[in-house]
Amino acid sequence: MFTADDLVAVTLLSVRVSGEGARMLLAERREEFGALLTAVGPDRDLVDEEDEMTPASPVWQLEQALRTVPSVGRTTASKLIARKRPRLYPIYDAVVGNVLGTERAYLEPTRRALRAEGRRLHARLLSLRDAAGLDGTVPAVRVLDMIAWMHGKNSGVRRADPVAGG
Repeated sequence: MFTADDLVAVTLLSVRVSGEGARMLLAERREEFGALLTAVGPDRDLVDEEDEMTPASPVWQLEQALRTVPSVGRTTASKLIARKRPRLYPIYDAVVGNVLGTERAYLEPTRRALRAEGRRLHARLLSLRDAAGLDGTVPAVRVLDMIAWMHGKNSGVRRADPVAGG
């Protein structure tokens, strides 16, 4: 289930959830979102997902359900899911989507890229994490998020307004 701590955490990532949205997440639809998180299963590395991530996938269904909550758009939904399943779910925002060319579809192309060529990208991300002195618990998808976002910001890519349901 989503908690007030989760809402505070995503706020630190430059998104806002409205009072109405928070009420839905923490009270009115709490059980629904808890069941969807349970269906997603425990946290695991996205690279280890052998099955394609389709609209029938529990994690995809969770994202779509979250996006029906007032003030929770694609970016906020991805940050909430990543808070609960940090190794499984990449964070999406307009900057990352622009850099990676994943503005339309994100989860499945990221999964495929991590698995391609004998998991070459995944191994490279872990190598970069280690070279940066980051803790070994930082997942490859977070390294990818950080690198893409930093590259985009340094290149002048803009992100959506966080108040507009990012």
